[in-house]
Amino acid sequence: MNWNEFIFFALISVVFWYTGVLSLYKSKSKWMGDALIIIGLLVFGSFIVALWQSLGHPPMRTMGETRLLYSLFLVLVGYITYRRWRYKWIMAYSVAVSTVFIIINLLKPEIHTTNLMPALQSIWFVPHVTVYIISYAMLGAATIGAVIVLYKGTEKRMGYFELIDNLVYIGLGFLIAGMLMGAVWAKEAWGDYWTWDPKEVWAFITAASYMLYIHAPKAGVSRKNSLWILPLAFILLLITWLGVSYLPAAQGSIHVY
Repeated sequence: MNWNEFIFFALISVVFWYTGVLSLYKSKSKWMGDALIIIGLLVFGSFIVALWQSLGHPPMRTMGETRLLYSLFLVLVGYITYRRWRYKWIMAYSVAVSTVFIIINLLKPEIHTTNLMPALQSIWFVPHVTVYIISYAMLGAATIGAVIVLYKGTEKRMGYFELIDNLVYIGLGFLIAGMLMGAVWAKEAWGDYWTWDPKEVWAFITAASYMLYIHAPKAGVSRKNSLWILPLAFILLLITWLGVSYLPAAQGSIHVY
């Protein structure tokens, strides 16, 4: 299995996801939309499993591979959130954003070797990357909710605050867990828990921005104004994830392979 087959799995998954979302809004059946979305997740997940077997290592090394996982986890988080709070819009927006990342991978496929550098051959590799991708999906969903509330107004969207807060709490928890795993891994690989590497610095800034959101209401900031922090925090998250590798200061980073 390689990236040449990705287009088939992606198209099938996207068709199931969009049909499932449409069924959630239009169909009177209570299970049709759920079934279609789950089938799409299984199809997309099967490609990741097959690619994993083909590469000989988890598909988590490069930007293209992490975008692949993000596409899956974003829809999965959207579906779990929908099942918990019954907000159909979160399912629809999760599928839409996931589609953007799928299109990016279709337009810019990346072919990789099956060999991992020694530093990546660690038991921390899979859990470290996985919890980060889950946190990105959770925080991305929270950002979507914040944008909707800011656009539509808080009067009719007060119930969204609980949803957004819970997504941030869980997403930040996964983010911190990823940082702690990375610190232990760094100690094993390079001898230090923290080296102020550009990737580490931006991860710290990102975590701090979400902590700022959590504590803003306690400092007297209104709930509506505190929501503005989330889009800005997500931009910082994207810089940490995608942008740091392009910074001149990061060219000697241990996180740029």
